[in-house]
Amino acid sequence: MLIDRIPLLRMGLWLIVAGLAVCPIDGASAGQADVEKVEIERAADGSYSFHVTVRHADTGWDHYANAWSVLAPDGSLLATRVLYHPHVNEQPFTRSLSGVAIPDGISKVIVKARDSRHGEGGRSLEVELP
Repeated sequence: MLIDRIPLLRMGLWLIVAGLAVCPIDGASAGQADVEKVEIERAADGSYSFHVTVRHADTGWDHYANAWSVLAPDGSLLATRVLYHPHVNEQPFTRSLSGVAIPDGISKVIVKARDSRHGEGGRSLEVELP
């Protein structure tokens, strides 16, 4: 009888749902890109070089950390370093950007990373300029 099979059907459905929760099909398990470390140097011409360490569980071309940005305290964009490929076997990784002009009066900046699936949203760092 069908009534005798309902507990088994419920159990089977539960196992399917639990399996999807543990192993998402869409690759979202890589999460968002996090900024782990920022080092800043000031050049003789007054511009800055940023050395930013990012961590992201890159899965390949479908989901990877694809940029980091330097923002003023008010959120205005000062510079962006585009990352052109996944870093699946290189985590965390550090990339640099030099020649960044920071307007007078700004003593600290916010550095945010983003990934190709979620955009910005992982851990960012606020850092003092040297």
